[in-house]
Parts: sequence; structure tokens; C-alpha cells
Amino acid sequence: MVVKPEWLRVKAPQWERVGNVKGVLRDLELNTVCEEASCPNIGECFNNGTATFLIMGPACTRACPYCDIDFEKKPKALDPTEPTRLAEAVRRMGLKHVVITSVNRDDLDDGGASQFVGCIEAVRAVSPTTTIEVLIPDLCGNWAALETILAAAPEVMNHNTETVPRLYRRVRPQGSYERSLELLRRSHELAPWVYTKSGIMVGLGESDEEVRAVMADLRAAHCDILTIGQYLQPTAKHLGVQEFVTPEQFQAWQTYGESIGFLQVVSSPLTRSSYHAEQVRALMERYPRERGAIASQG
Repeated sequence: MVVKPEWLRVKAPQWERVGNVKGVLRDLELNTVCEEASCPNIGECFNNGTATFLIMGPACTRACPYCDIDFEKKPKALDPTEPTRLAEAVRRMGLKHVVITSVNRDDLDDGGASQFVGCIEAVRAVSPTTTIEVLIPDLCGNWAALETILAAAPEVMNHNTETVPRLYRRVRPQGSYERSLELLRRSHELAPWVYTKSGIMVGLGESDEEVRAVMADLRAAHCDILTIGQYLQPTAKHLGVQEFVTPEQFQAWQTYGESIGFLQVVSSPLTRSSYHAEQVRALMERYPRERGAIASQG
């Protein structure tokens, strides 16, 4: 049995606050990646009254061997009431910043872009001061679908790179490292005022040099924000942990990332893609950008 090191232990949550958030989610019949993907920070985030909403799910069309989201169920048709219900949750929870993510929906022509747009517009209608971060799949390289999402004007466009190129075939067999970089690059070109963000997980057998190379590739694609966290094996059937990376190594990556131009690097064992995502509001104040028109690429 693999024993987790001390630095991966989390504080017990205050269950009264957690229960309040769960009550809203159950009442509005919404999914969160916090629950579906067995996030270790669920107690802290629910205590703080935040959640990362998982739309178009919970069934996913891909079977990534690191992820705990269900891929065995058949995806359902899109629910036209989901954007309204999500916006109501944002209102009830009083969220200043909301993260909206999704399962992969490769069965849909636009990868679910229209549902992301519906959610963005619904949140804007009920809570216009809430900043919106979308954590999207790669859309199978459908750049017209990407343009549709960007035209809805989220403040943050997030797409996870997940791992180093050498491990893609094992870790993310239906994904493409180059396609993920292209998505981030195109997001910057289409809407340079949108803050672009990506995340990687470590502990799967990558080297320090490979992580730094990915960081350099992300900066070359004009990625603004990076998250780096420890991979944790959800169940015995998932990929095993190869290494528990030390807090000192995470700090070294943060220092390197800041030195090559990332506006923000969140790097720690318990960091996840949307962990402390609300901090982007302070970043937007430090590095303001004026919104313009989408630079359509046809």
C-alpha cells in the first residue's frame, strides 16, 4: 500500500458549510467536477462556498486512465435548462468568480460549445459582475467552436495540457499535445484580452526537464496562467502514482514559471486546475486588458 506523505493530508471540512453547497447543487440538479472527479480539495472549496460546475455530464466520451469521471455510461442529450439552473446556483451562492467545465462530448458536432455559450450568457444575465472561467476540452480541433465560445466573452479560457508529450499515449490516449497547444495559441490570437490558462499534473513519471519544456511550450503559445499539481490515483483501476513530488520541487517550478513570463503560477501538491481560481480577479486588476472584437480566422 502506497502511503501518502504528510504534505498531501488535507484538513477536515466544516460539514455545515459543505452541506449548504451540496444542498444547492442537489436542489438544482447540477454536477461538479469536485464530486465527479474525487477532488481532494472538495472540503476546502465547499467550505468557502465555491464549486467548479461540470456541464453536459457526468458521462464522458473519453476514457483517460487518470480520470475518475465516468466514461462507461452513454452521454445524454443536452439539457436546455442546464444554463439557467447553473446561473441560479451562481446567484444563490453569491459567487464572484465561477469556473464552468465539462466532460468531453466528442459525440456533438461542436463538442458542446453551444452549451458553454448558454451557460456564460445565463450567468451574465443574473450576475453581471461575476467573472467567468471556462475549462474546456480540446473540441477535437474544431476551431469554429472555439471561436463561438470566445465570442461569448469569458474572462478566462482554460484548457489543460495534463502531462508531458512522452506520456500522452499512456495518460491521455485520445488527446493531442500539439492540439492542446494550438487551442491555447488560437485563443490568444482570436481574443488577446482573454486570460489563457492551462494545467499539468505530475508524479506520473515525467522528469524535471520535461516539465520545464512543457512550461516553455505553453509560454510560446501565450498561456498566461499555469497550475501544477500532484496526480493522485483515484482507484486501483487507474494509473498508479510513480512519485510523490516534494513541495520544494513545486516551488522550483513556480519560480521558473514566473521567470519565463507567466502572469501567475499556482504550483503545489494539492493544486488542481480550478483551485483558488478566484484569485484571477486580483490578477486582472494588476494586468488589465481592454476587450475588443473577436479576430475571426474564417
